[in-house]
Amino acid sequence: MTKPLTQTTGRRKEAVARVRVRPGTGKHTVNGKPIDVYFCTATQQNAAIEALRVTNTSEQYDVDATIHGGGVTGQSGAMRMGLARSLVELDPDSRAALKKAGLLTRDSRRKESKKYGLRKARKAGQYTKR
Repeated sequence: MTKPLTQTTGRRKEAVARVRVRPGTGKHTVNGKPIDVYFCTATQQNAAIEALRVTNTSEQYDVDATIHGGGVTGQSGAMRMGLARSLVELDPDSRAALKKAGLLTRDSRRKESKKYGLRKARKAGQYTKR
């Protein structure tokens, strides 16, 4: 396998993605599977490779990602951020377009922790008057 041009990390919720970008024909794999097999919905697939569409480089690079942790939506968001970081390393001029699209900003929202005496973070038991 050829040496990657860049290798970057993207994170979202509990998911961590290592994204490697190589010159190629537009082949995208996630954990050894094609992207359309790994991410079932079109929304997740489009979110994962949105950075390539913003920079118009969909057919120039092969993307290989290794993702672990979190759920499927968090994983697609992590890949999205890692891919955007890789494209900035390859072409610093694309940073403005990616920043404007919001692809370089880490989404720091996390699940709120459960509180004692409650069922979830904020949900309490049903109130009974008598």
